[in-house]
Amino acid sequence: MKEVIRIYKQHKMTVENYIYSLISNFPDDYIENADSIFKRSKYIQLIYGVDKDFKQITPVLSMAKQDDSQVGSDKSHYFIKLGLNKNNIYISNPYIHHKTGHASISVVHFLDDIYYVFDINLITLLEELKLIKYNKIHDRVKRLIYFFGSLMLALVSIILIGYGGYIFTSILIYKGEVDFLHDIFKSIIAITLGLAIFDLSKQIFEHEVLFQSFHHSEDKQYKVLSKFLISIIIALSIETLMVVFKIALDDHSKMLSAFYLLIGTTTMLIGLGWFYKTIKEGEKD
Repeated sequence: MKEVIRIYKQHKMTVENYIYSLISNFPDDYIENADSIFKRSKYIQLIYGVDKDFKQITPVLSMAKQDDSQVGSDKSHYFIKLGLNKNNIYISNPYIHHKTGHASISVVHFLDDIYYVFDINLITLLEELKLIKYNKIHDRVKRLIYFFGSLMLALVSIILIGYGGYIFTSILIYKGEVDFLHDIFKSIIAITLGLAIFDLSKQIFEHEVLFQSFHHSEDKQYKVLSKFLISIIIALSIETLMVVFKIALDDHSKMLSAFYLLIGTTTMLIGLGWFYKTIKEGEKD
């Protein structure tokens, strides 16, 4: 919703001029010609009429049905702050429509002592004006794939965390029968990787399934990638520390291998720092 409002505000003048032109080209009797209006303008959700005393005098018309239940109801609370322009047209701020659940705007045209109300699907309107790229089928397929992908990642993370917990419990129960140092690090690594993968699955689920995005922000992608890389580097650092301790205690001849592993982990850490620095410089530019 926030992103839709942001795009709408950026192009508010373009959208409003389009709506003024649209209203002026509609047939004079909006209610009688509602079917042709709906066919011509797919983004219009509802049409109804209110008299000058703010009583609804027509059914609520939509593409799918006609609702007569509101005829005669008082609509004055909707018109308290109504400010018509010189063309007797008013365009509301964006809101979530109570019937459709879509981001919408309402357009009111005062004509022949009747207030004609048009509820417009804002996403479809912005798509019509080529201000956003949105396709329902593509969006549903994409969300479904991301949903199952994030679900599988979450399951993998739970298994890793459970495995780490299992190792830790085994250490507590079988104290004399385990390699304490090796197993405690193994438990920490499994839990850290599990948390990293869970965080990745959460980010994917929130950004690609729950909250729709019409423009793929680089900042959002960098945020997901950097958080995952941090978790991986932490896990590698723990693994490096474990290897160093193990070699120091058991076999000093393999210390060179531990040194190479330490250099590799340090290089990744430096690379992550450079990655952050590049992003910050890009934001300033």
